[in-house]
Amino acid sequence: MTTAAARGDERVADVGVARRLLARPELGAIIGAVVIFAFFASLSTVFRSPAGVANWLDPASSLGIMAIAVALLMIGGEFDLSSGVMTGTVGLTIGLLSSHYGCNLWLAIFVALLLALAIGFLNGYVTVRTGLPSFIITLGTFLMLQGLNLGVTKLITHTVLIEGIDRTSGFHAAESLFASTFRVAGSEFRITILWWIALTVVATYVLLRTRVGNWIFAVGGDARSARNVGVPAGRTKIALFMTTSAAAWLVGTMVALRLTTVQANQGIGDELIYIVAAVIGGCLLTGGFGSAVGASLGALIFGMTSQGIVYVGWDSDWFKFFLGAMLLLAVLSNHLVRHYAEQSRK
Repeated sequence: MTTAAARGDERVADVGVARRLLARPELGAIIGAVVIFAFFASLSTVFRSPAGVANWLDPASSLGIMAIAVALLMIGGEFDLSSGVMTGTVGLTIGLLSSHYGCNLWLAIFVALLLALAIGFLNGYVTVRTGLPSFIITLGTFLMLQGLNLGVTKLITHTVLIEGIDRTSGFHAAESLFASTFRVAGSEFRITILWWIALTVVATYVLLRTRVGNWIFAVGGDARSARNVGVPAGRTKIALFMTTSAAAWLVGTMVALRLTTVQANQGIGDELIYIVAAVIGGCLLTGGFGSAVGASLGALIFGMTSQGIVYVGWDSDWFKFFLGAMLLLAVLSNHLVRHYAEQSRK
């Protein structure tokens, strides 16, 4: 093959290191995380101490677990607005079955998992079968779950709070798996952090090294074309919705066992933060582009910012302003990254 031919063939074209880096979806999140850490670390010694790190990794980890699943779904071209309230549904189910009806906690956790997977399946099935936007389908699910969480809890307990999970059979064993702590450098870190890291590794491997990962990118890029080349687009999208529901089950279980109480309004509004974290991490709203690592970094940015503002003594009301600013910057940088990604293929 001649040199000229090689330059004209995108399969063997020599793409520079800089362009390859700019084409990575998580690049903006990496830069953002480094800048935010350096900024708050320079203003607060507590922020960069082991105790401070434990404090901002705590919210980042639970958010990160959900952001990974939401990112996979967004890469597949869909949204789930019911993911936040579903964490509350899971916690309330566990609390009602264990503390109110006397079920073993492990049985309650398993039933909550089945319920979450069923909701995810219905979201995916209705979206695939009707062709309606998942935004609308899951918005309906969000409203129904919000009403059920409040109505059923008040009907059974006559309050909006379920307590006593820590007095149920099997609590200590379940707590050690989902809500325990471990010590590093004299500070306590939540086991949620280990779950978060493990799921980031697994999701990254699935996306980049498996056939399923290729399917996810394909259905998010162009579902019709993917279907024409044999990709099971419908089943892939349904599985992604169920993955998001499974993540909501995991986070809902962790929160319920950690607090031992569940509020009927738990998780409402968090779904937008999950999407923001995924977008900051490089996911496009149009689907077909993004990464699990980027979503985790987006969650890390959220955790550092939420705690950093407190450590430097600023009014916490400014947090939402910073969150909105980061979202706008992420959308703009993602647009630039996408442009370079397309250019690198030419």
